[in-house]
Amino acid sequence: MGRRSFLAMTAAGAAWMGAAETARAAGEAPVRECYELRAYEVETEAQKAGLLAYWGDAAIPACNRLGVHPVGVFVAPDALSPVYVLLPHASLESVGSLTENLLADAAHLAAGAAFLDAPAANPAYKRMESSLLKAFAGMPKLERPAESATRVFQLRIYESPSVKTGQKKIEMFNTAEIGIFRKVGLHPVFFGEALVGARMPNLTYMLGFESADAQKAAWDTFRTDPDWLELRARPEYADDEILCGITNIVLSPAECSQI
Repeated sequence: MGRRSFLAMTAAGAAWMGAAETARAAGEAPVRECYELRAYEVETEAQKAGLLAYWGDAAIPACNRLGVHPVGVFVAPDALSPVYVLLPHASLESVGSLTENLLADAAHLAAGAAFLDAPAANPAYKRMESSLLKAFAGMPKLERPAESATRVFQLRIYESPSVKTGQKKIEMFNTAEIGIFRKVGLHPVFFGEALVGARMPNLTYMLGFESADAQKAAWDTFRTDPDWLELRARPEYADDEILCGITNIVLSPAECSQI
C-alpha cells in the first residue's frame, strides 16, 4: 500500500472511530457496521479451489490489514456454487476504498497472482454478485456465535412488497424478534438491511450453530416459544402483509473462514 493511501485510510478510520467514541460518550446508539455480501458463481471444481485459495492465502490477510475482520467464507455442503464471502466494514468509506486498497497491497498482489491475473480464456470464476447491507440498530455489530469444527450457518433473505412493509419487518426484529432468537438458541451472526442489491427491498441475516442438531433443536424451540407466538399474532406483523419471499440457505464454513 502506498504512503498516501495508507494515510488516507488511517485518517478515515480515525475519524470513524472518533465518531463512535463521541457517540458512546454522549449515550447515543453505537455506530452500525456495513456488510458486503458477495456470491461468486463458479463452474468447475478447479475454479472453486482457486477461489478458496485466493481468499485464504491473499485476500483475507489483506482485508485484515485494512481493518476488515472477521471475513466469512461459506460454501453449500451439497452444491458446487455459489461461494459466499461476508465482509464486515466499520464505514461506507471502507467499502468504497476496499478494491483500491487491495490493488495497492503488494503482498496481496503477489499471493493472489494466480487468481487476480487469470486470463479470459481460463477465468477465475464466472461472475460475482454483491449486496451492501447496513446493520440493524438491534444488532449493530457482527458476532461469532459458533466455533466448533461441525458448525453450520443459515443465510436467510426476507423480501417485502414495499419499502414501508420492509421497514415494518425490520422493526419487528429490532423490538422483539432478535431477543427471542437469542433466547431459544438461534444465534445471530448479523442482521442487515439491503441498501444496494437484488430483490429490493429486503433484509438479510445469518445464524450460526455448533452443529446441525443444535440448529434443528433451536428452530423446534422457536416455533413453540410463547413470546414468538404472541409477536407473530400481532396484525401489524402478519407475514402475508409484510413479506413476499423468503430464501433459506444452509452453509458450511470454508477452511479459510474466520467466522
